[in-house]
Formats: sequence, C-alpha cells, structure tokens
Amino acid sequence: MDFNYDLIVVGAGAGGLTASISARGFGKSVLLIEKDKPGGECTWSGCVPSKGLINIAKEVHCARKYADFTPDTRKALEGVRDVVARVYAHETPEVLEEQGINYIQGEAKFVDKNTLSVGENTFKGKSVIIATGSSPFIPPIEGLDKVPYLTNENLFTLEELPKSMIILGGGAIGVEMAQALNRLGVEVHLVEMMENILFREDQELATILRKRLIEEGVNLHIGTKAVKVEDLSPKIRLTTEKDGEPGVITGDSILVAVGRKANVEGLNLEEAGIEYTPKGIVVDKHLQTTNSKVYAVGDVVGPYQFSHMANYQGIVAVQNALTPLRKSVDYTHVTWCTFTEPELASAGMDEETARREHSDIQVYRYTAEDLDRAKTKAGDIFEVKIICDSKKHILGCQILADRAGELISEVQAMKVNGVSLDKLAGVIHPYPSYGEIFNKAGKKAYVDKLLANPVVHFIQNIKK
Repeated sequence: MDFNYDLIVVGAGAGGLTASISARGFGKSVLLIEKDKPGGECTWSGCVPSKGLINIAKEVHCARKYADFTPDTRKALEGVRDVVARVYAHETPEVLEEQGINYIQGEAKFVDKNTLSVGENTFKGKSVIIATGSSPFIPPIEGLDKVPYLTNENLFTLEELPKSMIILGGGAIGVEMAQALNRLGVEVHLVEMMENILFREDQELATILRKRLIEEGVNLHIGTKAVKVEDLSPKIRLTTEKDGEPGVITGDSILVAVGRKANVEGLNLEEAGIEYTPKGIVVDKHLQTTNSKVYAVGDVVGPYQFSHMANYQGIVAVQNALTPLRKSVDYTHVTWCTFTEPELASAGMDEETARREHSDIQVYRYTAEDLDRAKTKAGDIFEVKIICDSKKHILGCQILADRAGELISEVQAMKVNGVSLDKLAGVIHPYPSYGEIFNKAGKKAYVDKLLANPVVHFIQNIKK
C-alpha cells in the first residue's frame, strides 16, 4: 500500500524530532519512521541518562565529605531510568501523533529517490530527511569481540554497577563516566592513547581537569595503547603498551568509548543515489545530499556530533526542503560542554587556534582568585579564557568551572551577534555570582579599547 507525504523523516532522535515538529509548524504532512523508540541516543543512552548518573554521583560525592558510606548502585541506576522516563514522556508516539505527526516503528529502506519501504508498505515523500544518528565505534582490538563489553548503549541498562571498570577512551563520554562511576564506588581505569584527555579541548584546561580526576581516585593511563583483551571470568584483562613497554590492567567490566560511527547501514542509500563515506552521508552547505530530494542531519552527517547541532541542522534542513528560502549551515559559532565537575565548556576558537589564525589577539584570563563566588566553595576550580581580536570581538571562550555549560551561553550570544566584549562593562551582574566574571572582563576590555584609541593615546602623550 502506498502513502504520500510532504516530508518523510527517518530517525526520531534529536534531529529527526526537531525536523518533524518544524515541518508541522509549516502545516506540512509528516511521516516519522523510527526503528526503535522516539528520543534516539540522546534520550535513551546519551545526554539524558549520563547527566542523570552524573547528578546522582555528584550528590554522593558531596555527601561523602561529611559521612562515610557505600552507595546503593541499584538505586542509582533506578534513578537514572526514572530520569529517562520523565524525558521520554514528552516524546512518545502518542505525543507525536497529537502534534499531527504520523509515526511508525520499523526499518526504512529506499526504494527509489524519494520512496521508502517499511515492511510491506511503501511511502513517498516530496522531500526526505535522514536523521539516523550514530552508534559506538568498536575498535579492532584483539579479543574485544570475545568479552561482554559495555558501551553507552547498554551501560545504563545494568541492574547494578561492577566493582571495577576499564574505560577505553578519554573523550567526553569516557571522562564523564570515569568521574561519575568512580564517585559511585567503582574502581576506574581510564585508558587513552593520546597524551592527554579531551585532546580536542584547550589542553591547559584539560590538564587541570585531569589532575582533579586523579585527586578523586580515577586511575588514568595516558599515552597508553590498548593491545589485547582477554576474558578471565569473572575478570577481564587488558594488555597495554606505553612507550614500548607492556602493561596489564584487570577489571570486572570494560566500557568502550573511543568514538562514534554514522548509522548508514540498511538504508539502501545506493538505490536513492545518495553518496556516503566512512564519516557519514555527504551533504552540501544546505544539508542536501547527492539526491536533490533528500537531506540529512545530525550525527549521520557531522561534523559535530552533538544533540544541539542536530537540532540546528534539523531546522535548516526543513527550511531548505519545504520553502523557497534557502539557508546555509554556519559552523562558525559552535559551542559544547563536557559535563564533568567542574564542567569544561567551549565556544569558537581556543587560544592555540586563534594565535595561528590571527596576528593580533588578546586573551582575558581569570581564575578563582578573581571571583568572590568561587572563593565561597572550598576547592572550587574556576578558569576562564576569553579570546578577542584587536577590536575586542570574541573569537572564542573556554570555561572550566561549575555550571560552565550555562555560563558559556552569555559569551556565545555575544559572539554570534557580533557584540564586542567591552560592551559587557555596562551590564550589571548579580553579586556574588559566577557570571560576574564577564562584567570584570568587559571592564578590562573597555579600558584596553579606550587606551588603544588614537585620540586618547595622543592626549596621554601631551599630559606626559
């Protein structure tokens, strides 16, 4: 049986949900196809459950400062699943149907350029958006496929946490889980082949965070290659190599968090004339694939695998697919956050990149010693870098602090709208607050800009 729609969306994760809801806002008929459940990786195995676990671990960590106890990890994981359920309640098929979105569960395959089959039914769309997301990349480590390894897809389905865990990968997922699990009483060994954790971040701030993890008891194996995995039930043994020397780490479980791969398998993209590479589906600046009727968004496209990026791309793709107003994606103003404690948030260029691409920059740097609010919390880490050009326009910002993910948004709003840092000199912030640091930075930038003014410089020379 054939069905026709203005838009067919394949994948009900962040990008797919945003695209579907946006299309309904234009009054278009929408079919949303999902092989599992709405919400995607973010709701079920990514952003939502991980932040739930992180929050619970933070509560345990704070309580342990005043009492010695062993946390009940069964209850902790139940709490994580409760968090997922609360979020999913707003994404169920029933909720989607109430918004006028036709939803079906099943695996979609292209039959031709704009027709897809799900089971025995076929569906034709004037336009199609692919939003199938990504899956954990499993590295070709000898013996890994012979052990019951964990990924973010099954970690949160555990009934209780193991006593010890080896984590492969020092990116955002690996680092977040290393800290959270350690705080919940798991002996954690984090293995990273690069010379530092979070190698895409500002390395000075990443090093400060690394020291905090070590202080809390996380066993870090940096510059270490995972060579071989062996099942020694009930233990798992990992053979490593560092600087040419072999090593051995044992644990009750192993978590793989070394990256993601685009979900393109099973879509029959060749039949629709859609090109793809190992990195994902090929799109142009309008998120249009090599098939003019089909667009793609989110992790299956990249270049940034964030839920907020998928949301942004979903809106752009819908506008381009359903209206004559063409819009190009702009990755100049991308922001992200690693939700450790302290959080590490970034927007735009880091200092190293800015110095490489601009001849004249100024870095406004602040620490906990510059902020009264940070001094009220013993041991609080507070590090801020705001990188500006010669006219005080913001090139980038990195924050390592409590609630950095929220703080970065003020800088991001200014950066996107071309507002120079000195304008913050006249913005009153609450005292004492972490956000007050931006007022301090604004005042310093204002004075620097004033002193650089030729007229002011001339008058100063006369007075001398």
